[in-house]
Amino acid sequence: MSQKNVVVIGSGFAGLSAATHLAKNNYSVTLIEKNESPGGRARKFIHQGFVFDMGPSWYWMPDVFEDYFAHFGKKPSDYYTLERLDPSYAVVYGEHDVLDIPADLAEFKAMLDQIEPGAGVKLEEFLAQAKYKYEVGIHDLVKKPSRSLLEFASPKLLVDMVRMDIFQSMSKHVRKFFKHDKIIRLMEFPVLFLGETAENIPALYSLMNYADIALGTWYPQGGMHEVIKGMVQLAEEQGVKIRFNAEVEEIEIEQGKATRVRLVNGEKLEADIVVAGADYHHVDKHLLNPKYSNYSEEYWDKRVMAPSSLLFYLGVDKKLKNLRHHNLFFDEPLGPHADAIYTNPRWPEKPLFYASVPSITDPSVAPEGKENLFLLVPLAPDLDDTEAMREKYYDIIMERLERITGQDVRSHVIYKRSYAHSDFKSDYHAFKGNAYGLANTLTQTAILKPSLKNKKVSNLYYTGQLTVPGPGVPPSLISGRVVSNEVMKENNL
Repeated sequence: MSQKNVVVIGSGFAGLSAATHLAKNNYSVTLIEKNESPGGRARKFIHQGFVFDMGPSWYWMPDVFEDYFAHFGKKPSDYYTLERLDPSYAVVYGEHDVLDIPADLAEFKAMLDQIEPGAGVKLEEFLAQAKYKYEVGIHDLVKKPSRSLLEFASPKLLVDMVRMDIFQSMSKHVRKFFKHDKIIRLMEFPVLFLGETAENIPALYSLMNYADIALGTWYPQGGMHEVIKGMVQLAEEQGVKIRFNAEVEEIEIEQGKATRVRLVNGEKLEADIVVAGADYHHVDKHLLNPKYSNYSEEYWDKRVMAPSSLLFYLGVDKKLKNLRHHNLFFDEPLGPHADAIYTNPRWPEKPLFYASVPSITDPSVAPEGKENLFLLVPLAPDLDDTEAMREKYYDIIMERLERITGQDVRSHVIYKRSYAHSDFKSDYHAFKGNAYGLANTLTQTAILKPSLKNKKVSNLYYTGQLTVPGPGVPPSLISGRVVSNEVMKENNL
């Protein structure tokens, strides 16, 4: 049996997943990474005892991770230790108006009943539908390569898709069950991860509420990068060769086939198959001769991108009060901020934001007596993020965080690093500086997403957040498996 050489570009969740699945199936896999450490957006950095996860900080859908490791006869616990957070997170509606979201379902229902009598019973009905969508969506639909409508042609699947409310908006769906603004905002929050407002996201994605409420919010001890560390260890156990500081300059094509991957240092890697887990637009428009591009620049410009973000990594020289591990600051209305992201792109006047204090759960990510604070403001892609603008927004959100939690924080910040559009572009070649990929709108779902295979190059495939199944950590894990299945189908050993 002759081995085939596969070059996988990018060591984010999708690239690691694709590489590991292919190596397990006897392909000779080299994984190359532009940066000096693995993980893509899920990298970490350490400064004077503060350990910062650079990107993803929510561990949802634990079954997807279990399923991933099970393919290799392993469990997540072979690589990292999980803890379920309780409360799952806090939602801040204003001063003295905070909801701690309990991990226990009975407590959660009782909390809703206090806000809106009868909402607990409505939640049962809502979650029953959401569970069905989760089981069909996560265990069937998202595993389809979405290269042909025929994949969706079974009568059962068509019935399932109708039952899953793909033609109704999440906003309308939530309002069929709940009336109180607080509950509506709470139920609409998870779809913000998908890159659009609830008005424009199909109600199929109430499956995210099932993930949130029923499956829980977890934390890998040591931080989210521990998952990447575990995946790297597993990849190497399967025989994947990983190279860092290896940025690609060009994918060389001969007679409609990718033959070599040329690095910026001039080195060439021979390839029978190439899987691009790097930014799809960057690969399509900058690593290929234009005649081999899958899509025009006009096509890309018309894509609805999920938001970018302004991030702050802060080391604080005291313990903080009145904050949980995850905190959603909904103390301003969502409408104007959403308009600034999706409708009239601009810096928002009164931004909503997210604050994470992982050192509350895990003392190992900050020096003793100190706190690790991560702040995130979702923003429209392609904004000009000057240092002055970053500072302006730092003061806006810190003023609110200090006022609402009743403490001085800014004067206790002993380390501060910001990160926004220009950093996403320079570190990941992120299209328009996006943080989350392509928005999961109805017109960008399944076969309407950028294809996982190049139409003009017979052995070039794509994986990650700009192709199927979509943005987020669990979908990226699944994306790697989906593309590896297509590679194996078409390049039998």
